[in-house]
Amino acid sequence: MFISLSPIINKNNNGKSPTQKLSMKKSFNSLISTIITALLLANVSATTKPNVLFIFADDQCYKTINSLNNKEIKTPNLDKLVGLGTTFTHAYNMGGYHGAVCVASRTMLVTGKYIWHAKNSANELRKSLDGSLWPQLMAKSGYETFFTGKWHIKADANHVFGTARHVRGGMPKQTPQGYNRPLADGTDPWDPSDPKFGGFWAGGKHWSEVVADDAIDYLDASKKTEDPFFMYIAFNAPHDPRQAPKKYVDMYPTEKIQMPASFLPEHPYKEEIGSPKGLRDERLAPFPRTKHAVQVNRREYYAIITHMDAQIGRILKHLESTDQAENTYIFFTADHGLSVGHHGLLGKQNLYDHSVRVPFIAVGPGIGSGKKNHSPIYMQDVMATSLDIAESEKPKHVQFKSLMPMLNGKKGGLKTVYGAYVDFQRMAISDQHKLLLFPKIKKAQLFDLKKDPEEMQDISSKPESKEKMKSLFKELLRLQKKSGDKLNLIDIYPELAQN
Repeated sequence: MFISLSPIINKNNNGKSPTQKLSMKKSFNSLISTIITALLLANVSATTKPNVLFIFADDQCYKTINSLNNKEIKTPNLDKLVGLGTTFTHAYNMGGYHGAVCVASRTMLVTGKYIWHAKNSANELRKSLDGSLWPQLMAKSGYETFFTGKWHIKADANHVFGTARHVRGGMPKQTPQGYNRPLADGTDPWDPSDPKFGGFWAGGKHWSEVVADDAIDYLDASKKTEDPFFMYIAFNAPHDPRQAPKKYVDMYPTEKIQMPASFLPEHPYKEEIGSPKGLRDERLAPFPRTKHAVQVNRREYYAIITHMDAQIGRILKHLESTDQAENTYIFFTADHGLSVGHHGLLGKQNLYDHSVRVPFIAVGPGIGSGKKNHSPIYMQDVMATSLDIAESEKPKHVQFKSLMPMLNGKKGGLKTVYGAYVDFQRMAISDQHKLLLFPKIKKAQLFDLKKDPEEMQDISSKPESKEKMKSLFKELLRLQKKSGDKLNLIDIYPELAQN
């Protein structure tokens, strides 16, 4: 590029020799050319940054995708993402600091802070004026930011996103008929397909369909701007009340639903571990649990996931039809899992894998297709990953790590996974072993997850387990400090603290 500056030079450099004038003209032309080229390159860089599409489920266990680990469920669109990208098979949420585990999970996600640091930040989220939250950081990197669906943290989504629609609370409104069902005699006052109960149909259209409509509408709008987009698409599904159109429920005949291998009528320590009969999630089905009640709950769980999968398919199809798929990174995960009959539990207020592990799929430019990475990660690592994609320097307060090095073929992952639920439970997972602690009753369990993935065989009493338990306990203490955990485990478990 060359722009003549002769008029400027001739006007302002009288008295200079022709050679000097020519030299100055070349210098100015070179300078301006460099500046304009740099500006053009900067503009090109800004407009060609990849888009980031984050799709978020609510209460979805890692064992709910057909092509990965469950031939009973129908998830054709999530299966497509599995085939197109890389699945992290051991993605974890750290747990919760009260019964609404999703609040802790989502607060960690948007702040980038580990669980107890995130809890301490929660009261400041209403202000959100320092620009440190995930969508705000993406906006600083030149992204248009969009949100729809379940938010469930104290910050105002309308304030922290450029555009926000249908911002929902923690869950659709439940009705009395939705609890303690089905009854022992087989009667059931609830119909998961009947809009009269409200819930996901409050407002006239199923919330999962509303979320998909919002996402599709925004994909159309995003074509009109040169800036890349960051879309945070948050389904309330498959949280209860687990409602879906009848054709999806009918896909899963109750009597054909398989029972979890770890099924129990009741958890032996339900009160002591913070999952008592009175806990809202646990009141969804009668005590003791029966095969029929669990089959009904799992049937509706599968149905709403399949319905959500169809909405995800609509979004993915529109992404392709608007010619934005090739320049878009897609991440799918969930805030945490759910028991739905495992270990005599229905909720997520526990640290068994069915409640702390989630699906995690990454698709995008340069990401290997149809691959699986078994290294453990935290699902909140997606936040730092997106900052990496946006070429944004990770702020010091963000404790989670980018997955891009691993997605590019490098080794990585967590040495030890930490987990906590209020002061009722703690866990540490390293290699193939999980140490699970119930501090209220001073009980410690050890599971070999490779030999016993359903966590049914406590091997803590075996003599050869003692050193492994001490090793994991030491790691747990280290991670307590890192996560801001103040619970004094040493006084509760002095035998594990001994060298």
